Amino acid sequence: MRRVNMTESIRLATTSAILAVLGTVCITPPVRAQTPTITTADATRFLEQSSFGPTPAAVAQVQQLGFTAYLAQQFAIPATGYNGYVYMNPAPAKGCPNLTSPKTCYRDNYSLFPIGMQFFRNAVTGPDQLRQRVAWALSQILVVSGVDERQPYAMAAYQNLLLNDAFGNFQQLLSDITLSPVMGDYLGMVNNNWIPNSKENDPNENYAREILQLYSIGLVQLNIDGTPVLDASGQPVPTYGQNQIVGFAEVFTGWSYPALPGATPKFGEPDYLLGVMPGFPAHHDSVGGEPLLSGYSLPVNNNQTTDLTETIANIFNHPNVGPFIGKQLIQQLVTSNPSPAYVTAVAQAFNNDGNGVRGNLQAVITAILTNPEARSATGATGPTYGKLREPALMITNVLRGIGGATQTDGEFPSAASTSMSQEIFDSPTVFNYYQPSYPLPDSNLVGPPFGIYDAATAFARYEFANKLLSAPIPPDTSVTFITPTGTSLDLSAWNAAAATPATLLTLINNQFFHGTMSTALQNIVTGLVTQIPATDPAGRAKAALYVALTAPEFQVEQ
Repeated sequence: MRRVNMTESIRLATTSAILAVLGTVCITPPVRAQTPTITTADATRFLEQSSFGPTPAAVAQVQQLGFTAYLAQQFAIPATGYNGYVYMNPAPAKGCPNLTSPKTCYRDNYSLFPIGMQFFRNAVTGPDQLRQRVAWALSQILVVSGVDERQPYAMAAYQNLLLNDAFGNFQQLLSDITLSPVMGDYLGMVNNNWIPNSKENDPNENYAREILQLYSIGLVQLNIDGTPVLDASGQPVPTYGQNQIVGFAEVFTGWSYPALPGATPKFGEPDYLLGVMPGFPAHHDSVGGEPLLSGYSLPVNNNQTTDLTETIANIFNHPNVGPFIGKQLIQQLVTSNPSPAYVTAVAQAFNNDGNGVRGNLQAVITAILTNPEARSATGATGPTYGKLREPALMITNVLRGIGGATQTDGEFPSAASTSMSQEIFDSPTVFNYYQPSYPLPDSNLVGPPFGIYDAATAFARYEFANKLLSAPIPPDTSVTFITPTGTSLDLSAWNAAAATPATLLTLINNQFFHGTMSTALQNIVTGLVTQIPATDPAGRAKAALYVALTAPEFQVEQ
């Protein structure tokens, strides 16, 4: 089988871009390294992995503080959450009566339109860049999708949960998503009923399956390096069977929606998706003896809360969790094909943070971002290293990298991401927009974001760059939940650099390629810029930026 690397794959998958009429942009020049220990290039690449895109100010901060101190500072910044969303009746006909509601009522209260806008505002300007980036990664592992959860207030609550738990302990995170009414509604655990002394009990197994298959341990037993454990015949060893699914489903009975404000909680409450699902012991299977993982069964006649606590602990302590979750976080933050040694180091950090604590996500994140495979020049240039920038990250890296007085209310980038098959928090299934094992064609590599990359979405990337650089995007005047500003760029620094083609090229190379732009692409950009008169610096800047930002070398982050 012929082996190709990430950049070659994207070249094969795309058609040639046609230069269009472009507009204006601006950025502050990169700050020179102030300490010799961290180069500008590595600080820039570090921020590609730990934020929604490097800015000159952030690069200088990383160089001044060092990686570990910068991470500690980011761990301490409170979450920029999703705020201002109010409960609406789950029935759109009641929440938005046709005769009396504004035309935007359904869009603003029964779609993820407002959430998508706030996601990009937070991602582009929020100070808690690492928390936002990790929560975005977790949202693609611990999936709740807008395909079913369309109300902004509910999706905001779930994403705030991920933001708040992003730097905590994974055991607490598992417990919190299990009792989230949004998750309960999405995967059918809410109102999962058990009738004492009845032969008709048939609990919903959906959440039991997904918490095991997708949210914690996966389908097969893993070595600590993420490779499958094989039996004597060379086949992967399963982590669980149908008996365990039934056991977990029985444990996950007796939980219902929180009560509406002022009401008394009761089993079978109408949909209210704020807060924590309350337990109702009369509807919970308290018999005990359910088979869980690793040969463990619950004791007889536990109370409901103890049952849940012991069940979450049973999952959390399974040896698969470290390599299974750790590898996916590496894929989300750094590279699609981490080596077994890289996965091992991250799994070890999950198993023990150095102080005997298992599941410390700060330790896991630190291990991912400071591992030599993420930081070394060798690791950054190997043929299997890197990942396709998923649409949301491509968009935010451009907006943050352009810099200056760039601003966005989030509407244009949200629409652009949707056109690239990544509507924010609206993955088609519980398996996310793409699976972590999605294979690269004609190779032995995986490339998860290639799962939503085709001719149409490739063209949408070109169209995004073209529209962004052509002219300011006007505000959507129908938006009333914020003051709409549209999206606009400030090109003054780029225009100033364009007087000298070599200066403009260096600026682009440093900001968007951390100094790794190929000679071939440099020659293309230089040749294009020199054909545009020096009296048209804006034309030079926008043409150079368009070619660079649509090049396969930028689309594949290395």
